[in-house]
Amino acid sequence: MIEQLNIRQFTEKREESLSPHAVKSRFSKGRERPEAPDPIRTAFQRDRDRIIHCKSFRRLKHKTQVFIAPLGDHYVTRLTHTLEVAQIARTIARALNLNEDLTEAIALGHDLGHTPFGHIGEDVLDELYEKGFRHNEQSLRIIDFLENDGLGLNLTWEVRDGIAGHSKSSTGTILGADWGEVGTIEGEVVRIADTVAYINHDIGDAVRAGIIVDGDLPLDAINVLGLTHSLRINTMVSDIIQSSWDVRSCDIIKEKPAIKMSPAVVAAAKTLYGFLFERVYNLQTTRAETEKAKEVVRFLYRYFTEHTDKLPAEYRRHADTTERGVVDYIAGMTDQFASRLAEELK
Repeated sequence: MIEQLNIRQFTEKREESLSPHAVKSRFSKGRERPEAPDPIRTAFQRDRDRIIHCKSFRRLKHKTQVFIAPLGDHYVTRLTHTLEVAQIARTIARALNLNEDLTEAIALGHDLGHTPFGHIGEDVLDELYEKGFRHNEQSLRIIDFLENDGLGLNLTWEVRDGIAGHSKSSTGTILGADWGEVGTIEGEVVRIADTVAYINHDIGDAVRAGIIVDGDLPLDAINVLGLTHSLRINTMVSDIIQSSWDVRSCDIIKEKPAIKMSPAVVAAAKTLYGFLFERVYNLQTTRAETEKAKEVVRFLYRYFTEHTDKLPAEYRRHADTTERGVVDYIAGMTDQFASRLAEELK
């Protein structure tokens, strides 16, 4: 009965009313390995489901966002961050009449390649591995090679592009001109939603940890964005929708419209970002937990490059060098597993 109804075609027909700048699933550039269409789900809905059900997605619940080994149940993890990004991105995409399924799939997969211990783990692997390490590139390795016993998830070009392009350069600033190109408007939505999410929940975690209080937040930013977490997110999301409204347009536009914020909100967001760097992120690099995390990653890298036979077979099988396999193994670990394994091996 489902085959006869072909629900996917009804969904694809509804997508014809989306913005002319939205990606329609039936016009996807496709997968590296062609697959027969699903009778129920569009190509992007299938991608979303594959991401949710993969092992790397589940492990995000035990990976640090900013604070390592926090004593409390309400700190943000990499998984809760991912869900917040997806919620913010869906809201923006829906308001701008974009493809919400594509947006959600990119958002749910954007941090699959993150290391244990947050950006601390990423920085250490980048330092140790001669070819460098960036979590968005690792996300693609997971999608293409590491999941499903080397077969990967075989996602569509649009989802892969959005995941690869969600991260700014390592030397760039928030909403900077150096962010590079993303192949879809939906990918741009996820990138800006990522910024909205982490600026606001990192403030909440810093207050929870006793590092700052709400009264420390810079007044010029708070006067624009709002004093509370919900007000700031609402202000930023509303501003993005209003500033990007031409994305909905059916008129012929010479240049592709962009997802953006107004100058006043960009300035306020940059001020908050700078405050977080000075009062929270930089402080984290000197904490005892951070030093311990760095030592764990360094030890594991050293141990497995020297004891290749101890590296799980799947990581030897899917890597062209020992170092690549070691990086893949460590990057996939949760904080708890990495710490426990280092103790056992020592």
